[in-house]
Amino acid sequence: MKRIFCSLMMICLALSAWAVNEPKQGFGVQIGWAQPILRLNSPTSKDTLSNTVKLNGFKVGLVYDASYFAGFGSSIGLNYTFGVANMGWKSTTIFDYPQSRTLITYHQIEVFVDWQYKFEVANETYLMLYTGPSIQCGLDFAMRIDRKEEYPPMSGDIQTIYGDRLNAYNVDAIDDSQDPKHQTADNALKRINITWGVGAGFQYKRYFLRGGYDFGLINPYKNADFTNGNHTRGRLDQWNVKLGIYLWYAD
Repeated sequence: MKRIFCSLMMICLALSAWAVNEPKQGFGVQIGWAQPILRLNSPTSKDTLSNTVKLNGFKVGLVYDASYFAGFGSSIGLNYTFGVANMGWKSTTIFDYPQSRTLITYHQIEVFVDWQYKFEVANETYLMLYTGPSIQCGLDFAMRIDRKEEYPPMSGDIQTIYGDRLNAYNVDAIDDSQDPKHQTADNALKRINITWGVGAGFQYKRYFLRGGYDFGLINPYKNADFTNGNHTRGRLDQWNVKLGIYLWYAD
């Protein structure tokens, strides 16, 4: 999968270099909303990252567009994505502290290549459709998990008993019932994720709006389920909506 992505990237870069002499190209910045979705598709006895975890945050980055012929072109860029999820109260196996809650934060760098087609609906006004791959790399402080054992908010006051800050890319699976104050993320994640996105957008002169969904193409989990040894499987997807402006645009 990584070789396929690199080949696609090289083809698109070559086309972009060829398009330097073409009349329509632009370089700009974009910022918007992002929702990384960590899906768990296989059974697991743990619930550190169970079922589906939706993280809400933002995306910011650089983008270069090039048109080749008849509205067909490509968009290449680099994004930084941040997401956060504040999980609700869950029951624990600890008698004195019956509930806990978890805060998850997510940071990644993303390189994307989109093939796009622009329909000119009015003067300098376009509708667009796009699709293409992206490769995402979690940063060293990415997918941090703040787990706290607390008293539930019965009287309005929450007392923190202990808290751990974990890196879900670098931990090993252990049984948290043996040492609950040093528990780790049992479904540890791979640092590299590859997605394929589809989306639509609108452009007016130098301004553009794009929105779409990226489907995870590889299993992001690297550890087996603690109980039965079956390999944990899932996907890391993402919704996103981006608003941008071309700082340089040749039409």
